[in-house]
Amino acid sequence: MDVMYVVSSGRYCRPNLFLLLLIILHSGPHTVAGVWPLPQVFTSSAERYSLNSQAFYFVYGRQSAAQQGCSVLDAAFNRYFPLIFPDYTSGNGVLPFSDSKPFSVEISVDHDDCESYPNEDSSERYNLSVSVGRASLNAETVWGALRALETFSQLVYQDDFGSYFVNKTEIEDFPRFQFRGILLDTSRHYLPVRTILKTLDAMAYSKFNVFHWHIVDDPSFPYQSSTFPDLSSKGAFHPMTHIYTQSDVRRVISYARLLGIRVLPEFDSPGHTKSWGKGQSNLLTPCYKGNIPSGVFGPVNPALPSTYQFMARLFKEVSSVFPDTYIHLGGDEVDFSCWRSNPDVKAFMSKMGFGADFTKLEAYYIENMVNITSALNKTSIVWQDVFDYHERIPKDTVLHIWKGTPAKYKEELSSITKAGMRVLLAAPWYINHISYGQDWRNYYTVQPQDFPGTEEQKKLVIGGEVCMWGEYVDATNLTPRLWPRASAAAERLWSDEKQTSSVGKAFPRLQDFRCKLLRRGIQAEPLYVGHCKHEYQGI
Repeated sequence: MDVMYVVSSGRYCRPNLFLLLLIILHSGPHTVAGVWPLPQVFTSSAERYSLNSQAFYFVYGRQSAAQQGCSVLDAAFNRYFPLIFPDYTSGNGVLPFSDSKPFSVEISVDHDDCESYPNEDSSERYNLSVSVGRASLNAETVWGALRALETFSQLVYQDDFGSYFVNKTEIEDFPRFQFRGILLDTSRHYLPVRTILKTLDAMAYSKFNVFHWHIVDDPSFPYQSSTFPDLSSKGAFHPMTHIYTQSDVRRVISYARLLGIRVLPEFDSPGHTKSWGKGQSNLLTPCYKGNIPSGVFGPVNPALPSTYQFMARLFKEVSSVFPDTYIHLGGDEVDFSCWRSNPDVKAFMSKMGFGADFTKLEAYYIENMVNITSALNKTSIVWQDVFDYHERIPKDTVLHIWKGTPAKYKEELSSITKAGMRVLLAAPWYINHISYGQDWRNYYTVQPQDFPGTEEQKKLVIGGEVCMWGEYVDATNLTPRLWPRASAAAERLWSDEKQTSSVGKAFPRLQDFRCKLLRRGIQAEPLYVGHCKHEYQGI
């Protein structure tokens, strides 16, 4: 016999044997709006089954490798119960117009990875079957089970009288791309931890699985390093209120893990490092005006051995704090003018045989950084500039495309994959840019594998990323600017491209999904004129 648990007031308990009696059963027409992002294989019929929050159970299957005590799934059961029954409270007695027939959601996974972290190879494949009195969710890993629970939660709906139903459904599902990311910039404006956690919630609703934390940049250094505390005490906007402590970082990583989301840190260099120099002397390059230092500093100084000693110590800490196997090293937008003005840098270039080619100097720096992270058993991600400057980097390094029109980034996709390198696409999903109208359509119609190249080349596109840069974004406007526009990219990265080629067919589903986000407390902006049954309440 399966062991059954019901969520009640945030705890698990054995189900009450004296279930509620049927009061009134309402039936009526309902069209299932669907699931966002669209599953790979999805069939649903008009046959439906009523659900009662007081006779609803999450069940571990007998053959499941994970059982009670699985941190990821136990937390998910507590999380999804109020998402499935948003107006349920444990002390409100009988919900009107609901029958008392028990309904169980049985979860089975093939691998017990309950205490691990999701990684680049984690399977998110699952099968979901909804029939009389039960839903069966089968997945290879707990991360696939999380995606299945999200799908099931979106299948449940209420009629006009408040009763809950779910239709007979069969789903086979898996993501089209393994890497589906959201970038948040916490340097240009500080984002409170609670805002980051709310974003992680919304990411899970859209089945994103990577939080790219662009944690530091020119304006501020909010990461509080235990090895180099001056970096934040002198480089953050405020040394106490606008920092991420080690505890804060652990909280974000732990929260993300329970949602099946990887946390990918980025410490961009040698450019975008003005804030670093405030807390670490002799790291940045002194700029010269003629033969005299101007008092201005440029990128990290690649000519000093102390630079690499500092970086090795910092990244050793970062690699121990962030468990993911990837680290983003940046490498974009390096201004050579300061290097060009500095006599010590020019002397170093002459010694190394670089001549006046400053791309070779950047290549030297990046190659050293990749070697540092490789020694820590980490895989590097770098922006496309590194490839464009013909830098020598290991084949397992991932290139991140951020520049250009569709014609330009398709050309870049072709070149990078022809060289046998893996690639992430971000260029068409810079959604910090806003416009009047339904710009989600532009994000929806992107096809990451639509570029000249062989099938083997196209397999090297491991995914994509939505970027929310922070020049004009903080906690006041992040959520409505991000959602549901980012969800358009989420479907592109998860679903089959042929089944999701029509913007017209996508619109009503996305509109319905946006209303789900509102009811879940996500302040998602409207797509167009209309209304939601449950409007945003500001809670």
